This record gives sequence, C-alpha cells and structure tokens, in this order.
Amino acid sequence: MGKALPLQIVNPHAAGIDVGSRSHFVATDQVRENVRSFGICTKDHEELILHLRSSGITSVAMESTGTYWQTLFNALQKAGFEVLLVGGSQTKHVQGRKTDVLDCMWIQKLHSLGLLSGSFLLSDTLQELRTYYYHRQHLVEQIPRYTHKMQKALRLMNIRLDVAIRDITGKSGLAIIEAILAGSRDPQHLASLVDVRMKKTKQQIAEALHGSWREELLFELKSCLHFYRLYEEALRECDQVIESSLMKHAPQASISELEEKALRQSKKKSSKNTPGFNIPRIAYQYFKTDLLAISGISYGTVLCLLTTMGKDLHRFPTAKSFASWLRLVPNNKVSGGRVISSRTPSGKSCLAIALRQAANSIGNQKDHELTPFFKRIAFKKGRIAAITATARKLAVIIWNMVTKAEPYKKNEIKESNEKSRRTGLRQVERRINALKLSQSELEKLFSRTSFLAT
Repeated sequence: MGKALPLQIVNPHAAGIDVGSRSHFVATDQVRENVRSFGICTKDHEELILHLRSSGITSVAMESTGTYWQTLFNALQKAGFEVLLVGGSQTKHVQGRKTDVLDCMWIQKLHSLGLLSGSFLLSDTLQELRTYYYHRQHLVEQIPRYTHKMQKALRLMNIRLDVAIRDITGKSGLAIIEAILAGSRDPQHLASLVDVRMKKTKQQIAEALHGSWREELLFELKSCLHFYRLYEEALRECDQVIESSLMKHAPQASISELEEKALRQSKKKSSKNTPGFNIPRIAYQYFKTDLLAISGISYGTVLCLLTTMGKDLHRFPTAKSFASWLRLVPNNKVSGGRVISSRTPSGKSCLAIALRQAANSIGNQKDHELTPFFKRIAFKKGRIAAITATARKLAVIIWNMVTKAEPYKKNEIKESNEKSRRTGLRQVERRINALKLSQSELEKLFSRTSFLAT
C-alpha cells in the first residue's frame, strides 16, 4: 500500500481561538511559542484584533462555550474577519494531554484544512427579539412561583381561598387578598367581594375563609403580592417592547378582508400569560399563512417562532434540515451496515420545547387530525418518542406552510390517516386468512376482541 497523501491547506490565513471565561487563547500557526493569551475586556479584544491583523489572518474559527463567545464574535465580525463558530463536537481533541494552548492549535489546524463548518446563527434582528423572548419567558416562570407562595401562606392560616376560587390571582381572588391585607377579617364581607358569576355560593366561600391570622404569614402574603404585581407589570412592558420590535421589522403587506375573516375564525382561547397584542395578524404579515389554523398550536408557540426564527426560516433548504436543526430527528449511527444508535441529539431549543408542548397537548386530544399518528407511535415506542415524532411532524408542516406560503392542509392529513387505517385493516385480514380459522373460531375471536375493547 502506498503512503497516504497529506491533507491540503484550504485556509492558509486561518487562526483558532479557544474561548474561555477569563482569557482567550489564540493560535495563528502550529508553533506553540506563537500562541498568545488575551483577556476578556474590550481593550483586550482590540489587542487581539491587532494581533490577528499583524499576523495576516483573514479567517477565524472559535469554539462556542456558553455565552462567552458572543462579545468576541461580534467584535471580530465588525473588524472584517470571516468568523466561524463551531460546536465542541467538531473540535474534540485526540486522546492525550488537553490544555488551552493545544486546544487553540488544534482548532487552527482543523480550520486551515477546511474541516470545520460554522454553526447556524440568527440575524442581529432575531438576536434582539430572542433576547426579549427569553426575558419574557423568565417573567412568565416567576409569576406562578409567587402565586404558589401566596397559596401556601393562605393555606397555613387555613384560609382555603384556592379551594373556594379556581384562580386566586383572578379579579375576585386579588380583591379578597387585598381586603385581607387591608385588615378585613370578616368571612362574610370577604365572600361578598367575589364576582356574581362564581359557581360556589357566598356561604360556601365564607366557610373557606375562616382561619387563624398569623403576622409572619400575612407579611409573606403582602410581600409575595407585591412581587406578583411587579412581575405582571414587567410582563406587560416586555410585551409592548416585543410588539413594537416585531412591527418595526414586519414586512409591509396588506391583508384582505377575506384573510382577516380567516384569521378571526382560527382564533384560539387565550391563557393567562397570552400577549396582549394581535399575534395572528403579525404572524400573517411575516409568514403569509395562518399557523394558528393548526390545532394544538397556541399563541405562545407562534410568538416563539416569530422571535426565534422569523424570516430566517427560509434559510433552511428543506424541512428535514429545519427539523434536524431543532434536534427532533434521530441521530442514526451506523456501523457494519447496522444501526447501533438512533437517539435524538441532546440540546436546548425554546422552539423545540414549544413544539414538544404542542405535541403533548395533541396527544391528549381525541378529535385532532394528528392524534392517530401520535397514538400509533406511542403504541410502538412509548409516549416520549411519540411527543418527539409529533413535534417533528409539526416542524415539517410549519416549514412547508411558511416557505411555500400555503394554508394548513387538514384534509390531506385526515386522508393519510384513513389510508393508514385501511392498510392496517388489510394486514389484519391477511393474517387472519393465513391462520385459516373456521367460522366458529372467527366468531369466538371477534367476541373476545369486542369484550377486551369495552
């Protein structure tokens, strides 16, 4: 056998950077003495850029580590360098000693040989929207915490407002809590503050408001109510900022009366933390299709898609690549012609989480067009696999609707379900015919099947 040919240098003016929390190590060649370490401040970034320019570097590869790479990445892009952000799976070092110096030299070597591919990065506009969305999600997560703390404080005083009223942070619940903090202790007076549409009688509610008033728990209740209102106000302010940002970057397109009517028909039930602005209209301006026509897709899912993908969804060439980027497809590892692993890649994506939540809600519905698909996968591989598979199907449907500007094809999905059902019936018939059962045995079999079904 002949000698293996050496790999050709593709990027002769390449550098590799190992990003850290306290320092960045830069390699411009494969000489260890030329590796330099820089700090993380803006002044250090400027020195790093001058060092790269003096070394004749035009292209830089850096490993993504947490969020430490973002400021340096932006500084290098503004300076005019071609910057590749690569995942840790591409830059894993060979077994042996591992140091920051060796890591940056290894990144530089791989990049000079053209063996690294850059990660998919969102535009500056979407990075801004995504930051707003992540902050909104944090606010949404905090509000229930203080709601639960208020419930606990009331419960420890045996004030069972959570039993008398479904939502203690509704109009009636907050009126009662404010009256309690104002000094009112009469259960009949507190019960008179509830809305007239309440199902329970005033007497039943008054019975649940007898308890022992403890100063430390009243103080906790007051503090939690204060923080609850602060987060509610912060959430409304965040929604206003998101709305203005979305409208600023939205495509200028008119919506006809027919399209407006279709948007009103697909209106979903609002939840407590649903944004106050018109998500269906803004989403239609961006995507030219009504994503809310998909049963199970909520306002929150569409808002997540708007703020994390927006018009960048067209950058994915196929629906498969979009689902793969969301890590909703199996990562098949084949060796010797046999699949040795097909696990879904691990990763954190707020859009994938939103689609999984939508898929889980679809699995709980009876008349949804995707429920037969969900149940078929759940029967074979379990509910978790069915959630992932249904989330992938939703991603494919969304990609086709947005990139092709087409409506939701509900009837086609129902026809596909009917086709799968007929195929399953034919398979059952072939198996029964292969057994060559008599008429009495068939009747016995069907009677047993109907008994098990009931």
